Amino acid sequence: MSCVYQVETDEYGTYDVLQNEATGMRLRLRRHGAEMVSLARQTPDGTWRGFLYRDNETGAPASGWGNHATVMGYFLHRLLGEKTLYRGVEMRGGNHGFLRNFDFDAPTFDPGLSALTYLVPADRIPPGAYPLKVSLALSYHLLPDGVRVEFAFANEEPELDAHVSFGLHPGFTVTSVNAAEVLFPEGTYRRHWAPGNFLDGRVDTIEHAGGPMPFDKAALESSYLVELSGVPTRMFTLRDLDGGASVVLDFSEVPYCTLWSDGPSMICIEPCWGLPDSNPQKPFEMKDGIQIIPPRGALRAGFSIHVALETV
Repeated sequence: MSCVYQVETDEYGTYDVLQNEATGMRLRLRRHGAEMVSLARQTPDGTWRGFLYRDNETGAPASGWGNHATVMGYFLHRLLGEKTLYRGVEMRGGNHGFLRNFDFDAPTFDPGLSALTYLVPADRIPPGAYPLKVSLALSYHLLPDGVRVEFAFANEEPELDAHVSFGLHPGFTVTSVNAAEVLFPEGTYRRHWAPGNFLDGRVDTIEHAGGPMPFDKAALESSYLVELSGVPTRMFTLRDLDGGASVVLDFSEVPYCTLWSDGPSMICIEPCWGLPDSNPQKPFEMKDGIQIIPPRGALRAGFSIHVALETV
């Protein structure tokens, strides 16, 4: 791949940019939070078509959701009262954990893989945000038609299992939520109910033959939390019928996904390795969907986004 890496700045931050001139793909990442602010493809007339909500808009909007593709971890969604106990030690944090506000150092660039990797050394985890020595390498690999995002955790504790949940919260732009389609593969889905953003123990089992998602778009603002253990082929497609574009998400390694919208022109389809907190709350190490890393062990998982300028 003919991939070029550049660093850019504006009044809102520093950005790492990968661009493949041969395939016409471009990725722009803000170092604050290691967040994608643009995933774009070049059109035949040479202009760039962005696929993220507010693609490449780096300033805050006047209202509504202010992000593009939030990185979530070492927990995701919310903690009840913004705190929990992890093996008896208090852990605190706002929505989606500390990664979204972490100031990453410059990433390493691998030209062979067309990849940027951001590091969270265990000794730089903010006090009170997570009590164990667990480091993270977060990588973005530019693909000919999109990007692969990969999380690589390393548990540096010699005797203790480590527990984490994590994921990405990408918002995709659509001309209209009403006209857009979210296509689910065939399988058995388990919807976890979370009124007020906290699990209440209710789970619905949904047999789906494949096709448009089996959920009401009108309720996307309240989120759908969906378990994928009964779905053999986890390829999800978002079609912007009016805009002539599509996004295919390869969730082969993903155990859960969340669907959400905060407006008429955005749909979030989020890969999640974990679920929200419960009400009543469980200890962090017993949270539903929590991922376990053995002592001196590692956990590596990811997903990919593939974009096209014509619907599939």
